[in-house]
Amino acid sequence: MSDTAVGAEVRKRRWALRAGLAGIGAVVATLAFAVPASAHVKVSGTDAVQAGSGVVTFRVPTESATASTTGLQITFPANTPFTSVDTQPKAGWTATVEKKPLANPVPGEDGSTITQYVSQVDFKATSPASAIPPGQFDMFNLSVGPFPKASSVSFGALQTYSDGTTVNWDEQSADGTTEPAHPAPLLKLSPGGADMSAAGAAMTGMTGTTGMTGQESSSGGSWTGIAGLVLGIVALVISAAALALALTRRRTTAGS
Repeated sequence: MSDTAVGAEVRKRRWALRAGLAGIGAVVATLAFAVPASAHVKVSGTDAVQAGSGVVTFRVPTESATASTTGLQITFPANTPFTSVDTQPKAGWTATVEKKPLANPVPGEDGSTITQYVSQVDFKATSPASAIPPGQFDMFNLSVGPFPKASSVSFGALQTYSDGTTVNWDEQSADGTTEPAHPAPLLKLSPGGADMSAAGAAMTGMTGTTGMTGQESSSGGSWTGIAGLVLGIVALVISAAALALALTRRRTTAGS
């Protein structure tokens, strides 16, 4: 092989080696940001239709490495009040519903007058064994209504840990795209109408009350983190293959 050809081959291997190292570095950065993006308190709903009612699910991960989640306090918006909220029994947890007076009472379906709305629901673990340990998550279901006539509704969530620390998930995105450190759970609502309500009811019948197929909450939802994780793994495999190929060729040339 001529000196020119050898030089060209060496340059190719160097570029391959650099590309492999750069790819691995990019993957590490991607994984570092993709995984935490999904580790927030989120809300979803399979039948969340404007002006309707349905089941919403709050998914609560324990982000602490040393403490367990012992409490979850959900705050409902006062500007779009929910007048009906029912809790689903959950083994090892208690649920307390708090109400406040409505500024403007509304008529009920049975002809009565509704004078209060639900302001908060407070879940508390009854024992350390019921708490959510580090590295795990749990879900809390509520049957609520009516949903506001809006494209989305935001809740507040106060997470309490066994060591006494709390995390308040109530921040809104400043520009609508950048996710804050502690985003408020955001539920997207489908347009109202008989057809949408029927579709939501059918989906509820198929999936139960877990709410796992509903629209995920908030800026930078979990699918962003999952997509980043998958792409990161694919890039890692490609980069590792390029690096291995470059090193193999280098050893082959050195041996010859």
